[in-house]
Amino acid sequence: MNGIIVKGIGGFYYIKAADDNVYECKARGIFRKEHITPMIGDRVEIEVKGGKGSIMAILPRTTQLIRPPVANIDTLVLVIAAASPDPNLHLIDKMLINAEINGISPIICINKTDLAHREDLEEIYKNYQIINVSAEKNEGIDNLNEVITGKVSAFSGLSGVGKSSLLNLITNMKMETGEVSEKISRGRHTTRHIELLELKTGGFVLDTPGFSSLEIEGIKADELHEYFPEMADAKYNCRFRGCSHINEPDCAVKELLKTGRLAQSRYESYKELYNALKQIKEWEKK
Repeated sequence: MNGIIVKGIGGFYYIKAADDNVYECKARGIFRKEHITPMIGDRVEIEVKGGKGSIMAILPRTTQLIRPPVANIDTLVLVIAAASPDPNLHLIDKMLINAEINGISPIICINKTDLAHREDLEEIYKNYQIINVSAEKNEGIDNLNEVITGKVSAFSGLSGVGKSSLLNLITNMKMETGEVSEKISRGRHTTRHIELLELKTGGFVLDTPGFSSLEIEGIKADELHEYFPEMADAKYNCRFRGCSHINEPDCAVKELLKTGRLAQSRYESYKELYNALKQIKEWEKK
């Protein structure tokens, strides 16, 4: 039978199979010999005998993340809060770039719209798909369900933005949620392991641990602009070929900034990430 790994604990993998049953399986020894570790989200072939299951083959992965270790993610739902905690724009930019580097379609989900309306965020990220929701008021959840139905979607974002509350609503499961500290306006980490949760409408979602830092990997500095939709085509209008969009005159990207078609925060993120990527030595990129 074919199935998908929804959970892994202590060397056992739990496979949701085509017959709608979940089987506890062990991976064949050949995977260990070939240094292949099954991942949550892997599509696999299994064999079940006498109630015991074995993973016989891992089908080719469409996407793969190292942190967290998951495979075949279609969509990254980046949850940010309209308020409490305030959005970290630079971190949002890094998450969007990392998703696209890994071939994953990003969606920005602005939660807590009952606390504030963030037209400024919608303007900054107008090149991305944005969904406004309020888990507290159960508003906008149908719109969120519509874009994740039939897909494998990872929910990510800072602690306290309401990932677990949203997942409670869309999966009808009770996950532990963290209260936001009034003192520091940050939530406690509440996600303890990675598990795919099945949607009644079809597809799976997973909650990823709260994060506070993430580095851009796998691209060179002069490729970075390709992951900023606002900037992608501007290079053809720059005066100098190979323009870094930082120090050169007659730069089309800086013209976008001047005319308001590129947000200042996005440009600041670009400069910081560009300079960080420039510091990486060639041998470190391999």
